[in-house]
Order: sequence, then structure tokens, then C-alpha cells
Amino acid sequence: MNREDFPMLNEDIVFFDNGATTLKPKIVVDKMVEYLQNYTSNIHRGDYDAAIKTNKAYDGVRKIISEFVNCREDEVIFTSGSTMSLNMVVFGYMKKHLKKGDEVIITKAEHASNVLPWLKISKELGITVKYAELDENMELTIDNLEKAITEKTKVISIAQVTNVIGDVRDVKAIGKLCQERGILFNVDGAQSVPHMKVDFTESNMDFLSFSGHKMCGPTGVGVLIVKRELMDEMEPLCYGGGMNQTFEADGTYELKVGPSKFEAGTPPIAEVIGLGEAVKYLQGIGMDNIHAHEIKLKKLLVSELKKIPNIILYNTNSNSGILAFNIDGVFAQDSSVYLNNYNIYVRAGNHCAKILKDEMKIKNTVRVSMYLYNNEEDVLKLVDALKRSEDIFRVVI
Repeated sequence: MNREDFPMLNEDIVFFDNGATTLKPKIVVDKMVEYLQNYTSNIHRGDYDAAIKTNKAYDGVRKIISEFVNCREDEVIFTSGSTMSLNMVVFGYMKKHLKKGDEVIITKAEHASNVLPWLKISKELGITVKYAELDENMELTIDNLEKAITEKTKVISIAQVTNVIGDVRDVKAIGKLCQERGILFNVDGAQSVPHMKVDFTESNMDFLSFSGHKMCGPTGVGVLIVKRELMDEMEPLCYGGGMNQTFEADGTYELKVGPSKFEAGTPPIAEVIGLGEAVKYLQGIGMDNIHAHEIKLKKLLVSELKKIPNIILYNTNSNSGILAFNIDGVFAQDSSVYLNNYNIYVRAGNHCAKILKDEMKIKNTVRVSMYLYNNEEDVLKLVDALKRSEDIFRVVI
């Protein structure tokens, strides 16, 4: 699907590390180069032609994002990525509103960016971080989530799609549950927004974070969507130019409202423009088409790998393009080095989900993560390489 748009695929490679980052279509690169070469200027600071063009290009991306995930334009904050977005939620909003004894529910399948900030403020505020139980497939059910909720529960903070197991959570049902119980709903969308339709408003999310580089966009840019009424109660983590109305020598100052309050200094202008182009590119293909394509490839991969006796599969049933596996008796990183010999790029390790080992009973896995430009030939190349894995140590050593 659209492989010709990605120059890196002109090399003889199979790129299956899309959960970590994605390849960039030429149209995104060209859009960024156009800004850098033809109308470079800062935003909201100049009155000349190039600056006016930059303002229009940068601010226009808010509309693109708002239509993409169904939120208001003034709910879109540009950040450096999902990690920064999640930290802004925890330290900019939750730290101000939570108190000792309050409970936050997460799971042991969460990425570090949705665990460590909570652990940090739990020590500072005395809040309790609870882990909702996962089922035998290491997935989160609504029943198990409800069992974890008490009258002290103030926040549910989960990934819509987990980055190792690829568990697709029912955010619409969870959002409804949060609305009924008066619980804030914080969603890590790093692995969902690039791969499927996500609806911020319909799912009753209060916060949604995602990254540009995982969805055909550049690195260094991400998005935090915040319900407008909550944004007014949120504190910025960075102060400086562009986010204030005024400040005086006597210590008085006034901050801007809305997204501008959280975008101090010069933002990643080229990257925001590139992100807007990436979103338009994905919309042109269709998010439902992308998701269906990934599922088709994963089903093929699972069916073929089940035929290989020494392959251990961990998440054959999850409804995403993510598959975790190991070669029996082989360290995951050795498997990755072996596959690199065939120009197959995968991820090996704990995937920044270090406490998932409590559920999986193993620390490290090989992760294959699909995207729109992967095809059946890629899958069969991987399968063929794994069929030859008896030679792995000759290759690695």
C-alpha cells in the first residue's frame, strides 16, 4: 500500500519497527523543505509576507488535527511528542488537582511515559497508583477495570493500544464509564492514532496524547488534546515568549489562554507543518483501510509462524498490527541482530514496558509492528528468515 511514496523502501529492507517510529513519505519531507527553503520565519512575531505565510501554515494544522480526531481547534496543543504530552497532563493538571489518598488506575502493560510520571507524583502527593488486572491474554477488560474502581478513583490513564501486546482497549466504553463515575480519562494514543480512527469527543476523553513520528510525520513534534474547560485549569510547564499577554517589573504577569499558554518559545515549526501534511496523507488513504491492511498482514504472519516449531508467540489474538514473539532459547536482541542480516528491521527488548514482565513472565521479546507500507512479501521474508533460524548463532557470532 503506497510503498512508492517512501524513499527508504527503495533500499532492500523490510521495516517492521513501526511501533518505535515510521518511515516518512516524500510529500511530508517536501512540505517541510518548502518551509525551510522558501518562507522560513518565526510564528506570531513578524508582519512581513514570509511570517504571515508561516502563521497560516502553522495555525492551519490545528484545524487538520481537530478534524482528524474530532475535537475543537482550541483543544489542540503542539508538544514535542507523547512523552511530553503525558508529562504535561500529570504535572500540569493532575498535580494541581489530586490529593493524598486519591487513586489513579493504570495497567502493567503501559509505556514508561504513562507510568513514571504517576510514580513521581505518587511520592510527592501521597496518591495511590493502582494496576487494573489484565486477563490471560494480557488484555484489559471492562469488567476488570470496573473491579479496580473505588470511590477514591479520580483518574483512569491507559493506552488505547498497548505497545507490546497490541491490546486495543474499548475507549468508548471506558469513556462512558468515566463519565458516569466522575473520573478523569487520560488516553495515550501513541499506538492508536496512527493506525485507526480515534474520536476524542465521542469517547469522552479528557486528555489524548500522540506523536508525529509514529504516523508518517517528523520527530520532535506531538499533540496533546485537552478538553477546553480543563485547559483553563492546567498549568504550563514552560514559561517564556509567546505564551504571555504581559509581565511587569513588579512581578505581575498575565498568561494567554488556550493552546498558546502551553507553547512557550519557538515551536518546532517545520515539524508541525510536516505533521499536518502527514495527517492529510493518512486521511487520503483512510484510517479504516490502514487498520484492515495491518490486521490482514498480522493474520498471515501468525498463521505462518505457528508452523515453525521453535517460535513462541505471545499475542496472537490482539486486534492490532503488533506481534510479540521469541525464538525458543534465543535472547531477543540476538534474534534482532540475526534478522538484520536479512535486512529485516524489528524491535527487541522490553519496549519501555518494563513492568509487563510481571504478566508475561519474560523480560524481553521481539516485536513486529506493521504499517500501511508493509505487504505480504515483507511478511513472507520474515517467515523465511525465521525458518532458517537454526543458523542464528553462526550469523550473530
